[in-house]
Amino acid sequence: MEKRAMTMCRADPRFDKILICYALIISGQTKYGLDVGPKAWIERTFQKRECVHIIPSKDPTRCTCGHLVTQHVAIQTEKREDLLVQVNPPQEKWTVLKHTQVSSTDAYGTIEFQGGGFVNKAMYIRVSYDTKPDNLMHLMVKDWHLELPTLLISVHGGLQNFDMQPRLKQVFGRGLIKAAVTTGAWIFTSGINTGVIRHVGDALKDHCSKSRGKVCAIGIAPWGILESKEDLIGRDVTGPYQTMSNPLSKLAVLNSSHSHFILCDNGTCGRYGAEVKLRRQLEKHISLQKINTRLGQGVPVVCLIVEGGPNMITVVLECLREEPPVPVVVCDGSGRASDILSFAHKHSEHERTISDAARDQLLVSIQKTFNYSKSQSQQIFLMIMECMKRRELSHSASLEPVSGTSQLAETDPEVFPDFQV
Repeated sequence: MEKRAMTMCRADPRFDKILICYALIISGQTKYGLDVGPKAWIERTFQKRECVHIIPSKDPTRCTCGHLVTQHVAIQTEKREDLLVQVNPPQEKWTVLKHTQVSSTDAYGTIEFQGGGFVNKAMYIRVSYDTKPDNLMHLMVKDWHLELPTLLISVHGGLQNFDMQPRLKQVFGRGLIKAAVTTGAWIFTSGINTGVIRHVGDALKDHCSKSRGKVCAIGIAPWGILESKEDLIGRDVTGPYQTMSNPLSKLAVLNSSHSHFILCDNGTCGRYGAEVKLRRQLEKHISLQKINTRLGQGVPVVCLIVEGGPNMITVVLECLREEPPVPVVVCDGSGRASDILSFAHKHSEHERTISDAARDQLLVSIQKTFNYSKSQSQQIFLMIMECMKRRELSHSASLEPVSGTSQLAETDPEVFPDFQV
């Protein structure tokens, strides 16, 4: 039988191709459709989402998903045109699960950022919003060749652009970068070049210009909010990406100082939110990775709050309610939500309660800062008081040249050593 099998192989006219195929399988190269290398694994594992049902919106040229009707490439042209002329379309609520379909990701590789006087490269991938965190972890460690971090710094803050005083900006940037470099941390951000991430990007850029070392900064951004995302489409490609944003556009560009991007796709266009759940799940998954198997120690996660709107109060509360809770560092002096949280932290030292005078001052501040009604301000106040019940896990780090009143230095002086606390 063995001899017969060998004879059959020699007689087979495809014998040379069979041998080549086996060699390619072993080497992980792509040919004859037998690919077990990184590219095949990525396209088999990660998916994109596209809207395949046009639900008319108030704008008759757009679907409720946010895309133009003509941008629904997954729908045949004839069907798109039929849907355009509907006079009384059925009123159906658009949902991701019901009205999108998945297919293999068509956008991953390396971005070459253009503009700004230098070219920075970053790895990226487009993934569905419900991607499993263990697959993303495998991608980062095995394909992007990142070392498992000893600390994860998750930066949250305002999407609106805001100015920082030069001194405050210097303290913030120096503290963040020093914390990342000295601990071997990963920095997670939204990756979009607006609001607080512009200041994070400036700190990263300044660090890169002064040293050869590169901080691992991973932007987890919604695919649908990106300008020029068409430039990113391609499998295992290296392509240019312009960082100049259109001031009239509601879309945004990626921050060029990041090293990696995970672009979350839920089939929508022009909306944030696709990245929220995925980012939270990925941070949780990373926290469970063992950096000290003998002690069973996982990767510590720290949430850093800079400026921000009322949704930052929700972010802080969710972090403190995690099991185990995620410690929060609030940058006092950076504005809006951060300053409100810092005020509450400073005035709730005794039995986690706040005086009537401080309560009234806090409610007025919430009302003015967010342009809220009294009832809305009361809801935010109650959430802040919930946060203060675990105030030992939240720290107010002052960006002012004078010292504040937080316990950060007593708790862990090495986390953000250049913040005045």
